[in-house]
Amino acid sequence: MSEHEGPTPDLRLQVLERLVGLVLPEPDLSSVLQTTAELTAEIVPEHTDVSVTVLTDRRPATVASTGPLSRLLDEHQYAHDEGPCLVAARDAEEVEVTDLRTDGRWPAYRASAVDVGSLSSLSVPLVLPSDGGGAALNVYAREAGAFDAGSRASVRWMATTAGAAVATARALDEARRVAAELEAAMASRAVIEQAKGILIERHRLTPEQAFARLAEVSMHTNRKVRDIAADLVRTGELPGRR
Repeated sequence: MSEHEGPTPDLRLQVLERLVGLVLPEPDLSSVLQTTAELTAEIVPEHTDVSVTVLTDRRPATVASTGPLSRLLDEHQYAHDEGPCLVAARDAEEVEVTDLRTDGRWPAYRASAVDVGSLSSLSVPLVLPSDGGGAALNVYAREAGAFDAGSRASVRWMATTAGAAVATARALDEARRVAAELEAAMASRAVIEQAKGILIERHRLTPEQAFARLAEVSMHTNRKVRDIAADLVRTGELPGRR
């Protein structure tokens, strides 16, 4: 990995292939974010632990992590309501901690993080298509000054790529939902047309009169027109009528 450019083109392609492979079969936000955390841990310096923080109604939760250290550090920040991952998620601001031992921000979190052995971290905003909650991709290191220009670029690129993957997953999910609704609507229309045809032939009605007959039975039986039509097609009789 270049010191300044972040992931190489080959590595970028590998990351995209893995994320797209998750998105295409069936959109799954938790799987995409967990894989994002794991891939980030692979391309940033060694001895790091990665997590993803997501805000729901301003309440933070760790939805993905690569080990107990990142989850523990996230929980410390949630408990003290302060820390880099919360700033990144709430304010959409990148936050780097070079050495917690000399960093004057978030004193309560700083003490607990140093106690468990984390001295530096990098939290990058993660843009997710949601109802307004923020998110952050967090990388924690045990040594001070763990991040150079290349690792920063890598984490930023992973955050951007993950956001795009989640947006694609949501778009695919919505497209599948719309397709299912259209398919159901077409099936309903087909059975209603069949039922109208039966009534037109049997009672010499116009198409409008046939549909009115179905609607009348629907109103009196408190059932959907398509269900009345399906009964007529299946049994040859209108429910409640001889």
